[in-house]
Amino acid sequence: MSELKYTHEAIFCIVNSGFSEAVMDAAKKFGARGGTVINARGTAGKDAEKFFGITVQQEKEIVMILVPQDKKENILRALYEEVGLNTAGQGIAFSLPVDSVVGVNDGETTKKVEA
Repeated sequence: MSELKYTHEAIFCIVNSGFSEAVMDAAKKFGARGGTVINARGTAGKDAEKFFGITVQQEKEIVMILVPQDKKENILRALYEEVGLNTAGQGIAFSLPVDSVVGVNDGETTKKVEA
């Protein structure tokens, strides 16, 4: 069995409402070209607010950004610094590998990876 090689990553950044533009500004500095914003709602209760010592804002935005794999680390670092938990955006970010992509023109032809 061959090892899968992923060409793209999907970055998800969950921030307080109103901070999606800050997310995209940070990501674009390192090569992201655009993203999709989903309005969401947090589920942390009063206990979580007291336990972590932070104000939990219920309204959230999830920014999904599809990027070439080699840009992921720099973008995640920028998100941590500019909209992370220690900022007003109180964001968290993570990435997931993407095994095939269509409809994206990033200068390369992307093919589906077979296991």
